[in-house]
Amino acid sequence: MELSLVAVGGVVSVVAVALLSRRVGIAAPLLLVLAGAAIGALPRVSATDIEPQWILGGVLPPLLYSAAINMPTTDFRRNLKPITGLAVLLVVVSTGIAGVLFHTLMPEIGWPAAFALAAVLSPTDAVAATAVGRRLGLPSRLLVILEGEGLVNDVTALVLLRSAVAAIGAGVTVDGVIGDFIVAVVGAIGIGLLVGIVNVRIRQRISDPVMNTAISFVVPFLAYIPAEDFGFSGIFAVVVCGLVTSDLAARYLRAEDRLTEETNWQTLAFLMEGFIFLLMGISLEDVLSYAGNHGFSIEQAVLYGLIVAVLLIVVRVMFVVPLVAMIKRDDQRAADAKPRVEDFKQKLERDELPDDMLRHGTERVEHRIAAVSADIEFRISQSLGWRAGAVLAWSGMRGAVTVAAAQTLPLDTPYRAELVLIAYVGAAAMLLLQGSTLPWVINRFRVQGDDPERIRNEYGDMINEISAAGLEELDRQAEGGRFSPEMIERVKRDSLIREGGARRPSEDPDRDRQQYIDLRLAVLGAERDRMLHHRRVGTYSAEVIDRTQRILDLEEARLQQVSGEPR
Repeated sequence: MELSLVAVGGVVSVVAVALLSRRVGIAAPLLLVLAGAAIGALPRVSATDIEPQWILGGVLPPLLYSAAINMPTTDFRRNLKPITGLAVLLVVVSTGIAGVLFHTLMPEIGWPAAFALAAVLSPTDAVAATAVGRRLGLPSRLLVILEGEGLVNDVTALVLLRSAVAAIGAGVTVDGVIGDFIVAVVGAIGIGLLVGIVNVRIRQRISDPVMNTAISFVVPFLAYIPAEDFGFSGIFAVVVCGLVTSDLAARYLRAEDRLTEETNWQTLAFLMEGFIFLLMGISLEDVLSYAGNHGFSIEQAVLYGLIVAVLLIVVRVMFVVPLVAMIKRDDQRAADAKPRVEDFKQKLERDELPDDMLRHGTERVEHRIAAVSADIEFRISQSLGWRAGAVLAWSGMRGAVTVAAAQTLPLDTPYRAELVLIAYVGAAAMLLLQGSTLPWVINRFRVQGDDPERIRNEYGDMINEISAAGLEELDRQAEGGRFSPEMIERVKRDSLIREGGARRPSEDPDRDRQQYIDLRLAVLGAERDRMLHHRRVGTYSAEVIDRTQRILDLEEARLQQVSGEPR
């Protein structure tokens, strides 16, 4: 009964705080931490029974998987360089600098414990920054970088943490840490790819959307558990699995399965995100109760936590300056390369390219040139400047995962309780300070979201593209003689796509009903193939692709339900 009350109270608290955050205009993660602290002060409320591994191995995998399957894979690839810089290099630099600080402030804890605590505090939260940024309408490219950083940086931090913990009991070398990181990443990529491909291929053969979604709930753990057992990064295996699933699901899963999975995963992610921030607040009372008994006081621990929070903010700001300069340089190089790519396109159209360039086939060369051209247009139209860089620098919030990771420190770690408190204070300070002031930073630097006119124009072009593909399919079907001219004309009229979705025909219970459904599905299939082509090439923005895919999914799912036959 007590567990039921906790579960019900947790869900009600998360929903109530989320509704309140919309009314008062404050990001939900901030209010959830404060609400959790208030709940944790109540009698008989404690987070001590919650093992940190339940967070790292039970909550984090599905949460990161949910973010990964919603990540535009093309945009992730295009921003791989800044994401890698933030998720790997910045975490290493932050761990090194913070480790030196901790050893200077507390030499009695030793170097391994100092670097272990620094590794815990180095990665940003996968949810906090994007939760604030998405609500404030940040540019989609900036959101992809922040979300990609949050997805990947846990890998670097947990490998460093594991190495530092091992060094507490025995020596480790720099070569050993680098080797561990490479093994953890390569092994995780292999397992993530395998589980992602097998996952989609199996679910492709299951026509029941309820069973299909039920299987998807265990996929993150199918990637996480074996990766951890083999000594790889379970977290990164989950991220790779999610990205692979996102890429393949659009081609192989049924429309109804995608729609059902999207709704269910959004609900699950919403509750889990709320849970970890609520837990962060609740654990404050427990963290305070165990600290202050070994060598230095709670006041000192709080002070050290605030000092390291300031240090990590400064380190991130200094790191982002050359990072943004690199992004601007790459964007300028892309703009400079545009005339050469346009020249290649014209030569290809005139069949003037040398034979050695066409040895892999004209179609492959066309696809490659189209992809490069799309990447260039992306960099030109969504270039990030110094204003966006200021927001990126100020978006280094930490979250409940930092506290959970700190609690995985071995029990014999010197001054363990105080180190956990320092991690808590540092994470909470950055979350509350940066999270509460991020809206001011965005307004102060006048960072604008995606250009709505560009999105409308892209969407109009996309609709024209897929409509043309649908008409071509209708012409092919008409030549086959299976369908009457009246049926062809009716499907052509009903296939027109508008902003609100495809126009729905009347449900005529006549003998041509199944023919109508088959023809409409054939047209939708042609339109989807054209959309998937542009998705692979990256011709249009992720928002336009997602909107178009949802319209096609809704109409296809409706027709499949009307036909009563799994497809």
